[in-house]
Formats: sequence, structure tokens, C-alpha cells
Amino acid sequence: MTRPMLPAALLLLAACSGGEDKSPPDDTAATAPSQETERAAPAATTVDADLPDASEEAPAKPEPQTATDGKTIPAAIRGRWALKPADCAAKKGTDLTALTVDATNLRFYESHGELARVRSSDAGRIDADYKFSGEGATWDRRMQLDLADGGKTLVRRDQGEGADAGPMRYTRCA
Repeated sequence: MTRPMLPAALLLLAACSGGEDKSPPDDTAATAPSQETERAAPAATTVDADLPDASEEAPAKPEPQTATDGKTIPAAIRGRWALKPADCAAKKGTDLTALTVDATNLRFYESHGELARVRSSDAGRIDADYKFSGEGATWDRRMQLDLADGGKTLVRRDQGEGADAGPMRYTRCA
């Protein structure tokens, strides 16, 4: 008589489970700490697989590109300029207000400044120190050169001992 009871007991046990597979409860408050850790680990591993390894560095953001290398006068500023537009047409040596700018030099009527140190620059501006010579003398001068009016005007500001008080506006020569 015990034999028929065993299959019936197994059927009752199967009926109680409802045929659903047993999974961990959704309520973590009713879960023991060791069970919570075991359940969280697979989920975290799945999520972390999509993320970069913490030991890997994030790629650096590219630096904004400028038209200067920090060692020369920006190309947009280079050229021939004059305080008086009429000096643009004057012959060399008679162009008293002309300024010629190349990669590392400022050439005036009677003086020459060689780029010594770039303090800051971008495509249309430079703030730098120059070593000047002219008429038998030498001196150092800090200058800021800024383009204005869409590159048609160069604004020069001198700083330091013996510097001109206000900005000087040069016109680009053709």
C-alpha cells in the first residue's frame, strides 16, 4: 500500500511548484546577503562587459587646431602692413610707417625685432617678446598683434618700458 502513495506524493509535489522554474525572488529585502551578492554578480558582469576596463584610460579629446605652432608668428599676420595706406605703395626705404612681418621677425623702417618668446597665440593673434636692434641700440619689447576687420587691419599694442601708449592700427598692403 505504500507503493501507490509514493507516485501520488510526487504528483502533489509537482503540482505545488506550479511547473515554473525556481528563480530568485525579485524582492532583495527578503534575500539573504549571500544570495544577493550571488545574484548581482552575473548582472554586473553582463553590464560591465560593454564598458571599457577601468584600468584603460578614456581616449583624450582632440585639441582644437590652430594655425600656429607656438614658435612662430601666425601665418595670417605675416605680410606687409603700414600705418599710412600711402606707405604701401612707397619704395622700400621711403615707407616710413611700414611693418613687414615674417615667421620670426618684425621689420620696421629703422629697426628689426626678432621673436624671442611666444607667450600666447592663435590663428589671428600673438602676444610675444621680441629682441630689437636698430640705429646702434638693442632693447627688448613685448608686443601683442591682433587681426581685425576680417584680416585687413593689424592692431599692435606694445608693453613695457618705452612702449607706445596706445594701440596702433596698420592696414594690410596688397
